[in-house]
Amino acid sequence: MGKTLAEIKQALDHRLGERLTLKANGGRRKTIHRSGILAETYPSVFIVELDQEEHSFERVSYSYTDVLTETVEITFTDEEVTKMA
Repeated sequence: MGKTLAEIKQALDHRLGERLTLKANGGRRKTIHRSGILAETYPSVFIVELDQEEHSFERVSYSYTDVLTETVEITFTDEEVTKMA
């Protein structure tokens, strides 16, 4: 990912509609894993539509600051396949 908020947003703009896995810090030593599709990007946040079989709600949003500070880690599905090969 990028090193500035603008670079992170630009990188995500190019990946709209792609499958991803999120690893988010849930506080108090909790890590939250979610998977879905990168649906939309806005000036301050991006939205992920979650897989309905795994999650009780449809969408989550995170800020680009969360990615910059590594509170949220994003891995796109095609990157996971590349790492395994």
